[in-house]
Amino acid sequence: MPKIGLLSDTHSRLDPTIFEYFKDCDEVWHAGDIGRLELAQQLEDFKPFRAVYGNIDGKEIKAEYPLNLNFEVDGLKVFMTHIGGYPQRYTKRVKALLSQYQPDLYICGHSHILKVMPDKSRNLLHINPGACGWEGWHKMRTVIRFDVEGSRIRNLEVIELGLRGKLPMDVNR
Repeated sequence: MPKIGLLSDTHSRLDPTIFEYFKDCDEVWHAGDIGRLELAQQLEDFKPFRAVYGNIDGKEIKAEYPLNLNFEVDGLKVFMTHIGGYPQRYTKRVKALLSQYQPDLYICGHSHILKVMPDKSRNLLHINPGACGWEGWHKMRTVIRFDVEGSRIRNLEVIELGLRGKLPMDVNR
């Protein structure tokens, strides 16, 4: 049963507590707006890493990571992109891709709004892990951790990293 650490919208600053929260994870997934290639490299060096680029990411990150990821983990079909909306409010692009891929789990970032919600019409779960960086208008920085068991998500946990305005002393600046 793989354990996944999911984050988004780091915007060039990685909270060092993420390494503690994700230490028992088998993979780390990033739903875009990474900010710096060095940040992605830290996560790649830590655990097997999957990521998509976001709207703030530059050429270096876009050269390393795709706009969309469609993959399978332990029987769970996953589609991940940065901008795509949520159930009943998908973008036209994502609506077409969801119809094409028919994932069990759809992940996006961008809004900085934490969401875990089913889409019963598409028989999928939508997750937006919120934002774990300090840039943006969100109040609480969040990440998500969960287990994959067959085509199901189990033991989903929302982890609050602290208020957006509170920088730990040892964070990369």
